[in-house]
Amino acid sequence: MRARQLEVFIAVMRASTVTAAARMLNISQPALSQILLHTEDELGFTLFERVKGRLRPTPEALEIFADAERLSAGLEGLRRKTTDLRLGRTGLVRVAASPPPAMAILPRAFTAFRTQHPDILLRSNSAPIAAIVDMLRAGDASLGVAMDDRLPPDIEAEVIGSIGFACLLPAGHSLQKKTELTLADLAGEELISYRGNTRPADELAHAARAQGVALSPSLEIDVSISAIGFVQAGLGIGLVDALLPWHQFAGLAVRPLAAGPEFPIALLTSRARALSRADEMMRDEIRTACSAVLGEHRAKA
Repeated sequence: MRARQLEVFIAVMRASTVTAAARMLNISQPALSQILLHTEDELGFTLFERVKGRLRPTPEALEIFADAERLSAGLEGLRRKTTDLRLGRTGLVRVAASPPPAMAILPRAFTAFRTQHPDILLRSNSAPIAAIVDMLRAGDASLGVAMDDRLPPDIEAEVIGSIGFACLLPAGHSLQKKTELTLADLAGEELISYRGNTRPADELAHAARAQGVALSPSLEIDVSISAIGFVQAGLGIGLVDALLPWHQFAGLAVRPLAAGPEFPIALLTSRARALSRADEMMRDEIRTACSAVLGEHRAKA
């Protein structure tokens, strides 16, 4: 499957119709249909069944989709790097981070780095942990920052700190009178917290069992920042990481979770890829910024 065929296949998988896929790729519908038919001819099996104007993936298409997405991400990373080289942007640092460190740590690290190295281009991507790992493997990011150190063996995870949890209360909630909350305080409350089988969810579940508390979120989230709107709407108490600068958001009260678990802040690199000198300097700035941010958290506690 050639690069253009790969693009068309992924677009159709995501869009489910020829019209929407053609719009995504900015090509005509007949051109897209022709590429798709030619791809199926070359592969020797059908990728999509045509059902009432939509394209339904065959089992074969579903089988190869994950591999196709990984290949596409690698090709896109290669395109960006060759563009950077063509434009003379060889001094480039790429950092991928999950939303909490992207908002709390990277601004400080980037500011310090930019002061010393104003001519080096910086590129930031905010992404979930699985996407960060893919970007490190593809070379589309040199450094990653995430709140988990349980990574595949090809990813180096240097723990540079740890952070606890915070409780986000809707305005006027009765628990606002407390300066800090415990897991026992949250028993029986409507909770907005992480979906199962994630690092923070596992840490909270383990701590709740140890303290004899039953916790069961009524609204599960993938990333902590998505809790803000739900808390502001009065749907429950957000039980989320304490790293994000929660006090800057209106319509909620923030209370630390006392005697709660902590989870790591990890600086990630690919074991298969050497860091440039600029990458190494940025790594140092991220370490320093993380220490400063956590120091401020401890001072406020």
